[in-house]
Amino acid sequence: MFSLTNKKAVITGGGSGIGRAISLLFARQGAEVHIIELTAEAGQQVADEIRQAGGTAHVHAADVSQQAQVVAAFQAIGQVDVLVNNAGIAHVGNVETTPEADFERVYQVNVKGAYNCLFAAVPLMKAQGGGAIVNMASIAAHVGLTDRFAYSMSKGAIFAMTLSVARDYLGSNIRCNSISPARVHTPFVDGFIAKNYAGREEDIFDKLSKSQPIGRMGQPDEVAALALYLCSDEAGFVTGCDYPLDGGFIKLNT
Repeated sequence: MFSLTNKKAVITGGGSGIGRAISLLFARQGAEVHIIELTAEAGQQVADEIRQAGGTAHVHAADVSQQAQVVAAFQAIGQVDVLVNNAGIAHVGNVETTPEADFERVYQVNVKGAYNCLFAAVPLMKAQGGGAIVNMASIAAHVGLTDRFAYSMSKGAIFAMTLSVARDYLGSNIRCNSISPARVHTPFVDGFIAKNYAGREEDIFDKLSKSQPIGRMGQPDEVAALALYLCSDEAGFVTGCDYPLDGGFIKLNT
């Protein structure tokens, strides 16, 4: 089950964190993995790991916020059976403490970046008779989070774009779904804690872990497993859905 053999999968931000876990799992399931990162070096380690395990992987350097670069990368890839829009950046601040430049930067990467990849991938999928898309949203698209104004804006847009693409391409056999994780333990989280809470790392990590009702952060492999299902043929009847992967955060938090 959940085989991706003979399929080409494009994963943006596939060189680290959740994207790394998705790239590795998809390769193990038989996909030819194409990682899009800002620089080739950012995805090379994961690509090498996939090749050493007997899989097939390629890295493409492109700034997802620049449409011409994205279109060129997808044209070079050619066939695209699976797209995972995973690349994104975080931001801390409310509407008063979010400078215009920061708001614009989050929009360019998180919103326009996903749009650019959809713009490039959907025509290729239509031409070949279909495909599967997973967009990485967030619980921030569904609930109010303190000091996440720009980030929440961007993930709300991801959720809305997912529904729009799913609706528009029902007749083209293109499925589009999204995943809304809560806090996932990645190197970014460790770096954020070390930078902002020096000397209190263990205490802050425990506090952040317990903000999920289940009592811990998610793991990248858990997000990857859900992405694999949504991109597989077994999910052929699933489109236009968002999947909270949140340890009970949305429904069970008090």
